Amino acid sequence: MKKLYAIVVTALFLCTQWAQAQTTLTYYLPKDVSYNKNIPTPQQVLGYEVGEWHVSHDQLVMYMRHMAQASDRITLAEYGRTHENRPLYLLTITSPENHKNINQLKAQHKQLTDPAASAKLDISKMPVVVWMGYSVHGNEPSGSNAALLAVYHLAAAEGPEIDKLLQESIILVDPSINPDGLNRFASWVNTNRGKNLVTDPNSSEFNEVWPRGRTNHYWFDLNRDWLPLQHPESKGRLASFHEWKPNLLTDHHEMGTNSTFFFQPGIPSRNHPLTPETNYKLTREIGNYHAKALDKIGSLYYTEESFDDFYYGKGSTYPDIHGAVGILFEQASSRGHAQESVNGVLTFPFTIRNQFVTTLSTLEAAHSMREKLLAHQRDFYKQALNESKKATNKAYIFGSETDPARAYHLADIIRQHQISIYRPKETIKTGNRTYSPQNAFIVPLEQPQYKLIEAMFEKRTTFQDSLFYDISAWTFPLAFDLEYDALTSKNYKPAQLGELVTNPQLPTGKVTGGQSTYAYAFEWKDYYAPRALNILFNKGIQAKVATNTFAGNGRTFNYGTILIPVAGQPVSSADLYTLLQDVATTNGIEIVAMETGLTTEGIKLGSPMMQNLRKPSIMLLTGNGVNSNDAGEAWHLLDNRFDIQTTLITTDQFNRANLDRYNVLVMADGSYNSISKDKLRTWVHQGGTVIGMGEAIKWLASNGISTITFKENKDNQARTRRPYTELSSETGAQVIGGAIFETTLDLTHPLAYGYTDNQLPIFRSNTLFVEPSKNPYANPVIYTSKPLMAGYISKQNLEQAKNSAAVAVTAIGAGRVIAMPDNPNFRAFWYGTNKLFLNGIFFGNIISSGSARAE
Repeated sequence: MKKLYAIVVTALFLCTQWAQAQTTLTYYLPKDVSYNKNIPTPQQVLGYEVGEWHVSHDQLVMYMRHMAQASDRITLAEYGRTHENRPLYLLTITSPENHKNINQLKAQHKQLTDPAASAKLDISKMPVVVWMGYSVHGNEPSGSNAALLAVYHLAAAEGPEIDKLLQESIILVDPSINPDGLNRFASWVNTNRGKNLVTDPNSSEFNEVWPRGRTNHYWFDLNRDWLPLQHPESKGRLASFHEWKPNLLTDHHEMGTNSTFFFQPGIPSRNHPLTPETNYKLTREIGNYHAKALDKIGSLYYTEESFDDFYYGKGSTYPDIHGAVGILFEQASSRGHAQESVNGVLTFPFTIRNQFVTTLSTLEAAHSMREKLLAHQRDFYKQALNESKKATNKAYIFGSETDPARAYHLADIIRQHQISIYRPKETIKTGNRTYSPQNAFIVPLEQPQYKLIEAMFEKRTTFQDSLFYDISAWTFPLAFDLEYDALTSKNYKPAQLGELVTNPQLPTGKVTGGQSTYAYAFEWKDYYAPRALNILFNKGIQAKVATNTFAGNGRTFNYGTILIPVAGQPVSSADLYTLLQDVATTNGIEIVAMETGLTTEGIKLGSPMMQNLRKPSIMLLTGNGVNSNDAGEAWHLLDNRFDIQTTLITTDQFNRANLDRYNVLVMADGSYNSISKDKLRTWVHQGGTVIGMGEAIKWLASNGISTITFKENKDNQARTRRPYTELSSETGAQVIGGAIFETTLDLTHPLAYGYTDNQLPIFRSNTLFVEPSKNPYANPVIYTSKPLMAGYISKQNLEQAKNSAAVAVTAIGAGRVIAMPDNPNFRAFWYGTNKLFLNGIFFGNIISSGSARAE
């Protein structure tokens, strides 16, 4: 045994020494290619060989700038800035001759997506456009480090082969899709690396601290943001994507250390039905080039397993709905410089080499299949337009008469996807809905982006497969809780299209009635009403909320209306008026000057039912055990969108923090066993409000800080023997990866203030089903008896979801615990349920103990 141990240790030592010694360019570069010595190598600029250290973003940028100056094959353009103000760069790499005509080539290439012009193009003379995207997940760094090699090779390689490639190709390199995450991860692993490489998986080098480097500044997965477009990285990248309309896009990722290498196609049964079959055939053909390249260097790989091409919001799938081919690469991750794995010591240089080799095989495939790829894009848009003409639906119309801000935000996303969108020329009535020109938008389907429009608006509930790598539904008007309808030839004509919307604007607000000497009121229905109230709180302004309706000034004010008395404020009546004018304008709300407290109907303005509000002082728990995505979505909403100061407190810090300065605690999905339940219970008992989401509500219930109970999963299936190979499929089918469900609201409840329709779509991605309370006043949000609106759910889980509670409130002394099994802030584009979350923050403490849960 000792002898065997000695052999293993010796082998690991030799592998480690090999990893440290084999980081010269000869390890990576093709053996039969010569390189221009006037083009600087990465080592000459950075001071170390590729793979010796993890490149930081500033170093990556430095090298790319050097290359743009040194090579006439490269131009460099900044397409955006991250939340942390890091530049996002796109390199255009092609022949010097092509660079001289780059604008003409770009314009001609975009004509491939215009069926009216594409038939006239001679694709035999057109260059293919390839987009290479690296490391959208910051702690999957082999991609961005391989980008150093890719750019060097394309700039410095010499000979007729590279000249022909560059003449017949335009290569767009995005060396770091997620600079903030990449820098966070590089700093960690470089800091925890010793002079002598340690391969022990227990080493700190391979176990980065929370929230880890996968995500961007607000802990979002940017590889899920291609459709929602909620972050500057995605907005800038997509603008560049549509500027070029590439034919082939690569998306370089990493996976578990004990894996090998994956390239698409993925699992065939999990492809989105809107993607044409030609796409999969091309993907398989391209895969042959990857297999040949990886065979040559002896790297293990696999394909058509594990991953899929269903959700169009991913980098490798978004191109598929644009006549391009998206290719996902997944490399086993060293998560540092060299780590033991079941396949031996996995070195960082080895992971980089695989990413670089498949970069070259992609370029070889694109060049060899150039005319096929160009023809596919041309035919895709021609076919899409023909399908749109034959489709039953001719347009989608959406809007909101009560909250035009949400409609504006959806219109803005649609516009960024290069979809033509219009205002209706006149009021349109369909069924029991009315859409006005000032508050609605029409998206005609007869346009080249037809398939993408369908992907954004469809409500799909039937699927070929029951397993999904990501979400199964993302219907945008449901996410925004907007009224919308599909228009057919019976109720739609192109003549109904009004102004083409090229630059949507957030509606501006106003103060009506002039300066008041008594009070002002604004309703809570507008999306940015919480931001307006928060601004007033920050100025020291006192506010009340109406817990019942009233009428005055010739209009009716609904539940949740905010009242701002003129008397007793820290500013003069004139200054208050000026402040309110600015608040109304910038937040798109209408503030009404009230002449008297003697309302014509309902409660009076001095009624006890006008309850005083307190300024929220929020702590958001972060750190070990907390789902960083969900926590980041809450933080982003509060900080970035609503300008609400939020203190981030780690679970380790909670037990020693002074909680007296806070009145709201947000607990995102996660495990909280390290925090003191007694300290938390005492804080709640004294008047604090807890908003728990996902698995956090199980912890609250099991520790006596909530009285909610959960539905038991009743498996009535016969316990007969089944094939072992079906195990993963059967268990996976019970996962709710992400679907949309219908709930009903009690519009009189503080958590529903601002909603004007008692039907609310909610996004669900877990199997936590809460029993409704026996207290008839304690069920503000309930799943309906037929809840599935879009997406996949098993029959077993559907039964559990029916009539379960979507929100539950527990009274603990003077405090309240608001339990939300679902995430109301999902991926920042679920605008429709943000108000539930914000209402918990602003109104949680005024919820009557009689309406809180009691069994």
